[in-house]
Amino acid sequence: MATKSLKKLGNDLAQSNKQIEILSNGIFKTGELPTFKDKISETSQFPIKAKKLEILQINVGYMCNQVCDHCHVDAGPDRKEIMTRDTMRQCLEVIKNSGAHTLDLTGGAPEMNPDFRWFVEEAAKVGIKDFIVRSNLTIIRANKKYYDLPDFFKKHNVHVVSSMPHWTRGKTDKQRGDGVFDKSIKALQELNAVGYGMPDSDLRLDLVYNPSGAFLPGDQEAMEKDFKKALMEDFGIEFHNLFAITNLPIARFLDYLIASENYEDYMYSLVEAYNPSAVENVMCTNTLSISWDGYLFDCDFNQMLELPVNSKSRHVSDFNEELLEGRNIVISQHCYGCTAGAGSSCQGIVA
Repeated sequence: MATKSLKKLGNDLAQSNKQIEILSNGIFKTGELPTFKDKISETSQFPIKAKKLEILQINVGYMCNQVCDHCHVDAGPDRKEIMTRDTMRQCLEVIKNSGAHTLDLTGGAPEMNPDFRWFVEEAAKVGIKDFIVRSNLTIIRANKKYYDLPDFFKKHNVHVVSSMPHWTRGKTDKQRGDGVFDKSIKALQELNAVGYGMPDSDLRLDLVYNPSGAFLPGDQEAMEKDFKKALMEDFGIEFHNLFAITNLPIARFLDYLIASENYEDYMYSLVEAYNPSAVENVMCTNTLSISWDGYLFDCDFNQMLELPVNSKSRHVSDFNEELLEGRNIVISQHCYGCTAGAGSSCQGIVA
């Protein structure tokens, strides 16, 4: 397991331009595989246009208590990029002046931002009804100051979406680090104890599955049944839904693909599994991603590749929903990850 981010290690792939270079050259430059633009043009789906804004996904910082092998954010304890309260205030203005009904907070571990709770409380005051927090679960057990997070989530009816690579200790710890499985189980039990994940509960608890290697996720519905059966039988844990998310060839997962000599095979897998019907519902069409320093992106993946929105409105300080609606979505070869098979989004499959 890595203990430092690519950035801290000085790895070339910590630079977004190096990642774009890899995704733009090689098998795509030679024509061995079609670029994503060419592929969606075959089905008359280029350009992809933004629809009405529904979800604001805000990355409040890259700081995390874990260093996961597949992380496209390259998050970790050594990442110090963090959203300030001033930028959060600008985001609150965006919330007030936009049609978005859902606030999706991510990181790193979003709970590690010192102003995380303040931001949730203030967002509630300006009208956000649907809160999503993407938690790695172990943060709940990482330090005493986080022990009351289940109660805080419950108070604000936060929809908790939690990372859980597998129902077994071995596969989970291999991807996320030693001890992660046991801490995750404890955190899930604590969330269950306050009402999260119960069959008739409005306190939503969903799990996220990412494949541990260079392969696409299996059938989401079938995996959900397996997860539910195993977690109930072994630990008495309940949850609502499982989201199967394809790993995109970005940052640490791209580094893994190259180091394991799986990059070309993985890209072939993505292209061969391309599904035009998934293009219709990709998350970038109704979601806007905001970085820790307030810049606007079509999705969290574009944010990590530093591909800003194709609009004159590029920062929360000059947010203009009218200018953003109908814009052309910025694409590259990583977009195959969201359109392979049943499609992939932060809410699971899309097709």
